[in-house]
Amino acid sequence: MYCADVEKVITMKENKLWFIVYMGLCLFTLCVSSDQCGAPQESESTCGCASTSRKSSGNAFQSDELGDGIEDISKEAPNFKYSQDANAVKDSLQTHQMVEIPGGKFIMGTNNPVFHADGEHPARWVEIRAFFMDIYEVTNAEFERFVKANSYKTEAEKFGDSFVLDGELSEAVKATVENAVAAAPWWVPVKGADWKHPEGPNSDIADRMDHPVVHVSWNDAAKFCKWMGKRLPTEAEWERACRAGKQERLFSWGNKFTPNNVYRANIWQGSFPEQDTGEDGWAGRCPVTAFPPNGYGLHNILGNVWEWTADWWEVSHSPSLQTNPQGPRSGDDKVKKGGSYMCTKEYCYR
Repeated sequence: MYCADVEKVITMKENKLWFIVYMGLCLFTLCVSSDQCGAPQESESTCGCASTSRKSSGNAFQSDELGDGIEDISKEAPNFKYSQDANAVKDSLQTHQMVEIPGGKFIMGTNNPVFHADGEHPARWVEIRAFFMDIYEVTNAEFERFVKANSYKTEAEKFGDSFVLDGELSEAVKATVENAVAAAPWWVPVKGADWKHPEGPNSDIADRMDHPVVHVSWNDAAKFCKWMGKRLPTEAEWERACRAGKQERLFSWGNKFTPNNVYRANIWQGSFPEQDTGEDGWAGRCPVTAFPPNGYGLHNILGNVWEWTADWWEVSHSPSLQTNPQGPRSGDDKVKKGGSYMCTKEYCYR
């Protein structure tokens, strides 16, 4: 998952502190669309990942109010996140380092959607104020701090299972699997899969503390943000940060996926879902520092893992100029952006 840090909103009339964190999933993988800085494909195939949603259980997205007793650490030490200690590179290399995302107008969305149900059209002008965002995704090491400080249990831990790509499972775990997602049989519910055990109970993250945390629900992400004295970004803020000042481009850096034959993001190579050859240097997820940053200094904002945003998801958008849009007041799901290492030109690459 990604984390964007304290947002100093900078306008001509105000200089308030805002808090922003952006976080991602690999668990509920969707598919990159061109307006999400992803490359288009001709077909409208889906990856079937929406079938893994737990929203029908009545447990997900019950409320945006976080009355959970989790303390905001920024209230205890408001200057800590700006201190030398907070910005020192430690074991996971994931810190509170931030970069300013400049305010202004940009084109959000696309007039050439590949998959209409994504609701990424029409292209529209959006104006947002400046804010600050962390330059790295939230690591397992960082999330562990939150868990230990609050004796926190993620929703996957409470449910007792989570969805995992079957190709990542050991033969012993596969033998325990009884069901799969009909629309995407490579997604299987695995008992004991959670952020500490990404591939099931016989796996761990001991050698992946600098990898992004996964199996994190929107509620988990929002509570982590609150504890850090932050918040999830809006969809418009995320897209502003992703596009890095470029207009109507497929990726943060332009239209060519590997400029100068250099990989800039972690996606699937090989035959999906059978084998990820790791031609980009990584088969599966990678450390948060693994790829070069985009033009705004953000690492892995494309690929690796999906990110949650604050907005409720909708498919209808006004073509008129919007200023600091917040999304609809309610809905059935939250917007996820950025794609993951499972996205591939062969399948589900929109």
